[in-house]
Amino acid sequence: MSEHEHEARMARPRMAAGALFFDDADRVLLVDPSYKDYRDIPGGYVEQGESPLRACVREVHEELGIEPAIGRLLVVDWAPNPGEGDKVLHLFDGGRLTADECQRITLQADELRGYAFHDVGELPELTIPRLVRRITAGVEARANGVTAYLEHGTPPETAA
Repeated sequence: MSEHEHEARMARPRMAAGALFFDDADRVLLVDPSYKDYRDIPGGYVEQGESPLRACVREVHEELGIEPAIGRLLVVDWAPNPGEGDKVLHLFDGGRLTADECQRITLQADELRGYAFHDVGELPELTIPRLVRRITAGVEARANGVTAYLEHGTPPETAA
């Protein structure tokens, strides 16, 4: 195979990064985007030359107006999408937001209608199934001190 043919077959997924933030009751922060009909986590696409972690920090600041310390990687999720192209999604631990940090949240007015903390059990009523799976895996990875690898929100069957 020539280098050109090899180059043409290489995957070029879009990358995105987001953060899981928690309150004192271990509820998860979800934002309410004006351009979607479901709740989402703070985050967005990684830009050219930017790391997933830097993108997460930037997107959180743009969307929420705060700059909390972003912790370790909780989930990598390969999300195939025939329409938009494949994506690789990185989910980081944003940790617990203090009452003071919550008071300083200033939403990106043109994109977000609001935010709230929710119990993990409420997620299926608030967002799409693959995001419920990704957030749930992130909560479990945080509790267990591991990083989860997912494909379309689900751990893949491991090869025997």
